[in-house]
Amino acid sequence: MSQDKSYQISGHRVPVESPAPGLYPVATPIGNLRDITLRALDILAGADLVLCEDTRHSARLFDAYGIKTPRTALHEHNERARIDSILDQIRDGKAIALISDAGTPLLSDPGFPLVRAAREAGIDIFPVPGPSALLAALTGAGLPTDAFAFFGFLPPKTGQRTNALAPLIGRPETLVFYESPRRLGATLSDMAQTFGPDRQAVVALELTKRFERFEAGNLSDLAEAFAGDTKGEAVILVAGSDGTAPQAGGDWEAALTEAMDQMPLRAAVDQVSVQFGLKRKQVYDAALALKAST
Repeated sequence: MSQDKSYQISGHRVPVESPAPGLYPVATPIGNLRDITLRALDILAGADLVLCEDTRHSARLFDAYGIKTPRTALHEHNERARIDSILDQIRDGKAIALISDAGTPLLSDPGFPLVRAAREAGIDIFPVPGPSALLAALTGAGLPTDAFAFFGFLPPKTGQRTNALAPLIGRPETLVFYESPRRLGATLSDMAQTFGPDRQAVVALELTKRFERFEAGNLSDLAEAFAGDTKGEAVILVAGSDGTAPQAGGDWEAALTEAMDQMPLRAAVDQVSVQFGLKRKQVYDAALALKAST
């Protein structure tokens, strides 16, 4: 039986042509199914195969638009093992689409090893742009968008997280992170400790969905506001540094002791010296003394 290369909108079937052979990373809705683009529907319905992060999750989108294209799972646990087979199929003349559970593939989602391998193999790659939580959050947050840096998900443990945040203290551009609802409060608390409690930030939740909301304020207030349970994936946007050292208040030596409990000595020294505007040698000497006394 031949594949039904069409999709459905408002009860009308729309036939599509087969795309040229190649790999098609396709952006899909992050919540609202009506955010799908017509080109994305053309590719998903016309492709020979769609690689999905989770075929059960993608079923909702495919059912909504009556897309019958075969699907198979491609995720972080099997991606590298499947690359050669996928590239061989494209060489044989197939058009293969790649989607994540939501938004644009490769942005904190699977797909990078496959795209890199396809590029290195000289295989055509046709990105199909569209929805992205990163861009949706930036356009609604009210923080500068002329320069920004995206860091995806931070490490899950506090020590690793603060270690990752410390080098970003002086960055002047807007900083953007993804975070799960169960770690949102802890991450905001670590950010307040690292960047200073008064650094301005915005939390974007449930983007494009019914309960979409943006919460703005300083990191200290946001950490308190989201200390409890939160629903929905979050995007955290932190204002860039204004060039002044963040002041967390309190005793810098106590902060150093706490930091050394959570991260390597050099990282703790870097964080505290920047956070309190101190000379690194002064903090480093204190850290060596603390280490010797324990």
